[in-house]
This record gives sequence, C-alpha cells and structure tokens, in this order.
Amino acid sequence: AMNENCLFCKIIKGDIPAKKIYEDDEVLAFWDIAPQAPKHFLVIPKKHISGPAAMTEEDEQLIGKVIRVGAAIAGENGIGDDFRVVFNNGAGAGQTVFHIHMHILGGRAMNWPPG
Repeated sequence: AMNENCLFCKIIKGDIPAKKIYEDDEVLAFWDIAPQAPKHFLVIPKKHISGPAAMTEEDEQLIGKVIRVGAAIAGENGIGDDFRVVFNNGAGAGQTVFHIHMHILGGRAMNWPPG
C-alpha cells in the first residue's frame, strides 16, 4: 500500500527522481541526497511502513531482505565490508521521512557511540 503524501512512496512510483542503485518488486535502494559519509545510500521496502516500531510479524522477512540487499550492494558500490547500518524511529531519533528506511554509510571511519 502506498501513502500518497510520502516522499519515499513518490520515489517508488517514479514521481520524484532518485539515483537508484538497486530495485526489484519488493525493495529499492538509492543514494542519499544529503550524504553523511563519502558513501551513503538508503534501502527501503516498497510497502509503506512508517518506521521500525510500526512493523508487524509479517514484515520481518521483508525487512530482513532490506538488510541483506543493503549489505550485498555496499560491496558492489565501493563501500566494501566496513559500513554502518542505521534505522531511525521517530523524529526525536532523527527520522525525517516516515517510511521505514535503512541507511548504509561507509567510506570513512565510524565513531562510537553514535548520536
């Protein structure tokens, strides 16, 4: 199900352009327009889920696929095996688009703790 007011649903539909890296019938990956690392892309399910806390059991396999695809294409896009995976939930945690999305950040050293 699409949400007509959702930025990422509009990207999925093709109404808003994105630099796509990977697409199949369930997931889409594209470069972040405001990168926070030398390499920074997003992986999203095509199903509209507002965030991690909105997931149901039936979404577990789909979000597992989001993680697997992100890790695989990181290697294919010059990131290699050293990258950070981030899901934000809620505005207070930095979520700005309320369609679940996974950030993959790489190409520089990552500090800990984050935030």
